[in-house]
Amino acid sequence: MFYKTLKMIKYSIGIDISKNDFHACLSYIDGKQQVKVVRSGSFKNNKSGFLEFIKWITVTCTNKDIPLTILMEATGVYYENCALFLFGHGYSISVVLPNKSKKYISALGIKTKNDKVDAKALSRMGAEQALDKWEPMGEFFYKLRSFTRHNQSLKEMHTVVSNQVEAAEQCMYPNKEIIQSLGKVIKLIDAQIKQNVKAISAHINSSPEVAEKIANITAIKGVGELTVAVILAETNGFELFKSIAQLVSYAGYDVIENQSGTHTGKTKISKKGNSRIRRILHMPALCLVTYKVKIFEDLYERTVNKHGIKMKSYVAIQKKLLTLIYTLWKKNEKFDEKYQSKTNTTGDVEVVHSSRHSFVEAE
Repeated sequence: MFYKTLKMIKYSIGIDISKNDFHACLSYIDGKQQVKVVRSGSFKNNKSGFLEFIKWITVTCTNKDIPLTILMEATGVYYENCALFLFGHGYSISVVLPNKSKKYISALGIKTKNDKVDAKALSRMGAEQALDKWEPMGEFFYKLRSFTRHNQSLKEMHTVVSNQVEAAEQCMYPNKEIIQSLGKVIKLIDAQIKQNVKAISAHINSSPEVAEKIANITAIKGVGELTVAVILAETNGFELFKSIAQLVSYAGYDVIENQSGTHTGKTKISKKGNSRIRRILHMPALCLVTYKVKIFEDLYERTVNKHGIKMKSYVAIQKKLLTLIYTLWKKNEKFDEKYQSKTNTTGDVEVVHSSRHSFVEAE
């Protein structure tokens, strides 16, 4: 075929995956930065389909000296088995969030949306961009994430049913049978929440190393085991992060500016990250101020005096708490409430040092 005679730089396969099957498109990018489509195919989203897909790759990618990357979207949990299988067979995998690929496809001016078109666009995206490589989450933290996400789901169910009870009690003609039925549902959910919390503790204690590190972190007054469990579960025990800046961005606490020419808009956090982390840090941030934990109380008072917005200050505390948890985990140190801090402020970023802890704080 003609594409064999061209100087190819990289093969790229885009995968659009769903519950039952997935569509794949193989492209390559040449020395002129032109992306050419080679072949498309459809496969079952199961082990036999994965094996057939590997055979398809072997037959299509004839030049073994050219690197191959496979790109797919994080579509619920449906991509996980495929990604894990391919990773286990030595393939280079990249996984992007749907909103990122959606914006890329929109920038290409593509208006049609179907599985084949999406696979083709993902193939081009993988060919043109140098994307981070995906690695599977460790089994321990994967199970922990299942527990913590189930806990959040149960609490959301509790809120929904509680609102239904309130509405049923306040309606024109209250129906006692419905109210009693909903009350039983709430009791069942409460029991499930308690059981889930015990399961989380048991899973944590199954690893003495993890249990010890979490105990060091929960020495921070107002920070409980569930808070740390959620953060560890959503970050794979911080394995994927090489710096605090990466973690802050992942959690959506990175600051974005809105400025162009003489126009200066509102500066705020991006919120383009893991909302579960921001959600679980909300109450601990309030508690840290209530319990007057010094380093957090000082930050709260200083920022409130600066801009007068309490909630903005609580967000600054959440961010600082997250970076402190990261540092304590990495260094395997226990939080020392009595340590003395020295500050060196540059703009809105403050580097805090102590004899035991060091971390970055950004207001």
